[in-house]
Amino acid sequence: MRNSVVRLAVFLLAVGWAGAAQSAQKRADATPAAKNDPGAAGPTRLDLLRGAYGEDRANNDLISYHLDIRVDPEKKYIRGKNTIRFKMLKDAKRIHLDLNEALKVDKILLGETALKYSRDSGAVFVDFPETLRAGKTYAIDFYYSGNPVETGRFGSITFKKDPAGRDWINTACEETGASTWWPNKDQWRDEVEEMEISVAVPNGLMDVSNGRFVGKTDLGDGYTRWDWQVHYPINNYDVSLNIGDYEHFADKLGDLTLDFYALPQDLEKAERQFAQAKGMLEAYQHYFGEYPFVKDGYKLIEVPYSGMEHQSAVTYGNHFANGYLERDWTGVGISPRFDFIIIHESGHEWFGNAVSAADRSDMWIHEGWTTYLESLYVEYMFGHDDAIKYISGYKPKVKNERPIISQRGVNATPPQDQYFKGVLFLNTLRSVVDDDAKWFALLRDLFQHFKYQNIMTEDIVAYVNQHTGMNLTPIFDQYLRHTAIPTLELKFDEGAGTVAYRWKADVAGFAMPVRVGTAGKWAIVKGTMSWQTVKTDLKKAEFGVDSDFYYVNVEKQ
Repeated sequence: MRNSVVRLAVFLLAVGWAGAAQSAQKRADATPAAKNDPGAAGPTRLDLLRGAYGEDRANNDLISYHLDIRVDPEKKYIRGKNTIRFKMLKDAKRIHLDLNEALKVDKILLGETALKYSRDSGAVFVDFPETLRAGKTYAIDFYYSGNPVETGRFGSITFKKDPAGRDWINTACEETGASTWWPNKDQWRDEVEEMEISVAVPNGLMDVSNGRFVGKTDLGDGYTRWDWQVHYPINNYDVSLNIGDYEHFADKLGDLTLDFYALPQDLEKAERQFAQAKGMLEAYQHYFGEYPFVKDGYKLIEVPYSGMEHQSAVTYGNHFANGYLERDWTGVGISPRFDFIIIHESGHEWFGNAVSAADRSDMWIHEGWTTYLESLYVEYMFGHDDAIKYISGYKPKVKNERPIISQRGVNATPPQDQYFKGVLFLNTLRSVVDDDAKWFALLRDLFQHFKYQNIMTEDIVAYVNQHTGMNLTPIFDQYLRHTAIPTLELKFDEGAGTVAYRWKADVAGFAMPVRVGTAGKWAIVKGTMSWQTVKTDLKKAEFGVDSDFYYVNVEKQ
């Protein structure tokens, strides 16, 4: 588990999630439609087993993994083991791990002792002959093999050929879970403190994985093993294989090593495009402090899909062009100035990798914050006005169909609004704080406080409330836990020269200051859910709300 203080409230939440998941599992088992109808509401059994942090997960604390595997590109086959070290938090005789059903469990050993296990969907319940004692550390070797199934948006693990016909194997499994290709405790709450990755591939190919390169060893049987050491906590889906005929080039930013990997035919394009990494790192370090994985360095690796935030091994497939897959991502003429994948996926090194959500339900901590980092990059490089223009370009992408925070404990996937509404909410929050010096200090301090921790939205809210001296909980709740954004209702009495205003929101006691009037002459009113009246010389048609700085609806009467 990460080096963090797990608060009692969070522990109680975990217990609640497990109970909710068990109840939902019973409902799913009793309702055929929930299993057979892909459009039916509710999580699958696999989601329930992966999402719940039940007693067989919560009784142990991960310390390290050593994933040691051999990859056969011709047979699309993996064989190897994961050595899993963990500390028991309470006495128990069973732990819960995960491995996709397409892969075979060859054996699980505690020392020389073969352990019994049972499988259910993707879950592997490992039973021990003697009670494991609280406070003691144990290590098991989980041997497995098989042909992993390509699934999900980016395939999870894919066996492809590069344009020259050479083998090109990559992983990207955030959505589907890392257990699609290797055995682990496949959830978000508990992360190992460090990890070794050893990957044997046919001679002539290279594996680029997370962490610091340790060395390579010719195994004498036509295979070479590539060894990597991860010195920091790492989540499961960040663990990455990138096997191919790569060319390597390097640079430095101060003491930080920058390593780049591209296919030979793309080397010149990569040298040109990857130069943007320095400016990106300088921008994010300006706002949040030192790159969080200095011991492992920063890597950017060419892959056949758009990209992913694999920790210290960011993957890239954005056609060596600015924008997002050669499109103006926010449609306002700013994203073509930079490579979206380099800027966004690398931003996850701060939010997603260093600061991580403890449950998939709160993934806006990854995506909403990193989308906001995009705007900070724009502000650093091109100025504040362009940053606001860039953020506003996300408005048409918001659907407001369901809340950003999803059901907890069931491996739920939040809506895409976590990106777009998330950045608009954070920009609104900056306007509510209304003090940029205070805001930027808050961002830096919040990141440094939660770095290398797994947290929930409640942790962020409590921190922000404490350090701003404001009760912002109702604002967080309205934007994140409800579908609708707040609506500012306005009633005009032009004869009296007044306008009445109040907020319409789902959260009782919602209150938020907002700028009203006209551009260049904005006045801040402190709106509540009760009607208030203010004098104005403006006519109804002239009276506006600063929608560039606040993401709200407006109704005029």
